[in-house]
Amino acid sequence: MSGRTGLFVTLEGGEGAGKSTAARGLADLFRAEGGEVVLTREPGGTPGAEAIRALLLGDIPLDPLSQTMLHFAARADHAQNVLRPALARGAVVICDRYYDSTMAYQCYGQNVPIEAVAALIRLIDLHPDITFLLRLPAAAAQARLQARAGASDRYEAMGPAFFARVAAGFEAIAAAAPDRVAVIDAAQPPDAVVAAMRAAIGTRARR
Repeated sequence: MSGRTGLFVTLEGGEGAGKSTAARGLADLFRAEGGEVVLTREPGGTPGAEAIRALLLGDIPLDPLSQTMLHFAARADHAQNVLRPALARGAVVICDRYYDSTMAYQCYGQNVPIEAVAALIRLIDLHPDITFLLRLPAAAAQARLQARAGASDRYEAMGPAFFARVAAGFEAIAAAAPDRVAVIDAAQPPDAVVAAMRAAIGTRARR
């Protein structure tokens, strides 16, 4: 991207993997080191994208292709109005989910054609510098979800077979992009997860 000087970090993984907690911890660590940090999420990050998020995670029936298109509508708005400007300013941008989630959930989980999503990724053309896949065994993820208060969203309410496909999708994505995707053991304590991510960023920056 022309004029891009910042660092774009994304966090991925299944439900209950601790992405939001890890993203906040990593943002706090970078803020303590100085410089601008933008902590954001997908779907979301702008007023329009947050409105789409409410629709996506609500109970209005949406077929998989419709979900996919909504995710990318939110992503396009987010990239144009938050991600690109922050990276151009030299900020560290930490995003809780990005296009790998769409690939895992909609393509692997719901059978949307991979090439259709790949084409939309190319259209937006904004790629992370490093992606962390937080890997957590299914039983541990389920225990975390059950411990949460409140109702399940559209995806949390789906069954074990769906989540097995999503997990396999994330593993396939990581295997196909080892220079970008670092796998982190999400069963560790949160501080250890954050430390592992920060260490991986430092190692890759020295390559």
